[in-house]
Amino acid sequence: MTYQNPKSIDTMADLRSQIDQLDHDLIRLLALRQQHVDRAAELKPAVGLPARIEDRVNAVIDNVRGIAAREGFDEQTAADMWRLMIDNMIAREERAMSKGDTA
Repeated sequence: MTYQNPKSIDTMADLRSQIDQLDHDLIRLLALRQQHVDRAAELKPAVGLPARIEDRVNAVIDNVRGIAAREGFDEQTAADMWRLMIDNMIAREERAMSKGDTA
């Protein structure tokens, strides 16, 4: 979908409609990200990796901060959101890895 510039939207109904579509697209992408994390939970045990790899967590947060800065999104908000997501995804990985299957 092509999104309109928010400045070109004249009504709250249209603005809300676009926000709802953005939410849908964000969740779709996050679901795909979760599938990748689920695959990581399958691959990590075979190579002796734990669910949480602190260097990787820090690299992801640094990357997200950079993307946020380039895209005009608040860096701290992005980092906070990603830390919450990462913590939840790692917990998901840990559950899957302890069961020997995917989350």
